[in-house]
Amino acid sequence: MNIFADIRALVLDNLAVMTSEGLLPAGLSFDNVTVEPPRDAAHGDMATNAAMVLAKPAKMKPRDIAEALAARLTADDRIAGAEVAGPGFLNLRIETRVWQGLIGAVLAEGTAYGRSDLGHGMKVNVEYVSANPTGPLHVGHTRGAVFGDALASLLDYSGHDVTREYYINDGGAQVDVLARSVYLRYLEALGAEVDFPDGTYPGEYLIEVGKTLAEEIGDRYVDQPESVWLAELREYATGKMMALIREDLAALGVKMDVFFSEKSLYGTGKIEDAIEHLRAKGLIYRGVLEPPKGKTPEDWEPREQTLFKSTDHGDDVDRPIMKSDGSWTYFAPDIAYHYDKITRGFDELIDIFGADHGGYVKRMKAAVSALSEGKVPVDIKLTQLVKLWKNGEPFKMSKRAGNFVTLRDVVDQVGPDVTRFVMLTRKNDAPLDFDFDKVLEQSRENPVFYVQYANARVMSVMRKATEAGIAVDDATLRAADLGLIGHDAELTVAKKLAEWPRLVETAARAHEPHRIAFYLNELASDFHALWNRGNDVVELRFVQEGDAATSQAKMALARAVSVVISAGLGILGVTPAQEMR
Repeated sequence: MNIFADIRALVLDNLAVMTSEGLLPAGLSFDNVTVEPPRDAAHGDMATNAAMVLAKPAKMKPRDIAEALAARLTADDRIAGAEVAGPGFLNLRIETRVWQGLIGAVLAEGTAYGRSDLGHGMKVNVEYVSANPTGPLHVGHTRGAVFGDALASLLDYSGHDVTREYYINDGGAQVDVLARSVYLRYLEALGAEVDFPDGTYPGEYLIEVGKTLAEEIGDRYVDQPESVWLAELREYATGKMMALIREDLAALGVKMDVFFSEKSLYGTGKIEDAIEHLRAKGLIYRGVLEPPKGKTPEDWEPREQTLFKSTDHGDDVDRPIMKSDGSWTYFAPDIAYHYDKITRGFDELIDIFGADHGGYVKRMKAAVSALSEGKVPVDIKLTQLVKLWKNGEPFKMSKRAGNFVTLRDVVDQVGPDVTRFVMLTRKNDAPLDFDFDKVLEQSRENPVFYVQYANARVMSVMRKATEAGIAVDDATLRAADLGLIGHDAELTVAKKLAEWPRLVETAARAHEPHRIAFYLNELASDFHALWNRGNDVVELRFVQEGDAATSQAKMALARAVSVVISAGLGILGVTPAQEMR
């Protein structure tokens, strides 16, 4: 059930009738007509922009359209009133029985309430985390992992066919550095004194890897040149790091469908195929780039390079794909990787990058546009930095990691549920402060607690009702007399529940799972307000002594709140609290 969609359909039907009657000119597009909650609840239950968006193309005054539409809408038995405001805004009031009926619909649909077929089974690839396999995941990866995973769940909930994917950057020089760092820990495990030169990884997480290697091969590589052990240690170290990363992701509740290796693109012809695909379109050429804008570096000199004509697809400059020594630039395998995604039949690609990849967005969009002939959209989301605080001070670095705070540091401090929810309390491209003290507070200011407390309160009052001998199983609550729900505070909660299906679709279209967290906080606020009113107004209490029928109607509302909170938390990857301790 989606009341906002139903009323929008009613508005569109009446606009069509007005067109057939000659009150509106033929050929108008109604695509931009919306029905949504008004900014001020005092103005009504819903508002439509129909008159405002149609006035100009219809060459009519918006108020004239609004008044004619209002007269028709009030003929529907769901509409209690339609009021034209200002130049042509149309505010609607919905009959109380509609909100009462919604409570029953939520209970009848259960976890399906709010789900939609918005995506129509569209195949979407969401690539996220994709950290270099050189160590444990850090807090920046944590935010990207939570955002990507919640977005994937949101898209799945709204009818998309989603693949969660991790791109293993195991084809570059950083993996050579990892292998050399593991070699040093290997020598250390055999009793040698070692120094970690600049550019290596000194984190303690490699100590155990070095020990394990020493136990497995003994002194086989001692005093051996790099040419003997580098290739094997690349494989060995990468495998160990990916096992560590998988454990980190599991601790956060993230499970990938696909781990795609960059290395699999080399020596297989996949990079060459992708570049030839672009060459056939006339997008690969030999040329000389202009010097960088602003102050030109002293060592800059013009040189002929193999370039991708990315400016044909919206980029600022063309991009090199091959180095002067004939090897590929880092951009070439990324082109090939996205070409592989396209050939796998995805209808849309979503990449979750860290804030430091801002300069990479236009070139990657240009590549996907060229590779797919504009048929496959790619949305690249950047996750901004996370600032960690504890005891009023910046959180210290992790010895285990060497120079950063790990995902495990965060999860071990506050748990996966708190970590995930807090990471979604800001839009992905806004900086986030993560205060270890505040996220564990049991207060209104802590959104994690506030939402979880609402669900725990529902579970608590259901237990209380059961102890009082009142049946509160779902079947009984679905059959409750919901006409007994009528107080403004109760209807406010029901109206917020009505927004859930619309909110899901809005968030899915915008690729913004943080909207789910915001909505849950608003729903919790309305529920807590109703609960607190019950302290003063006896008839608002959920359990009415000696009146099972009224209690069950009120419990139906509470249970509906729990259904929606549980669905929303499920999208965020958070387990609903059954009780607060």
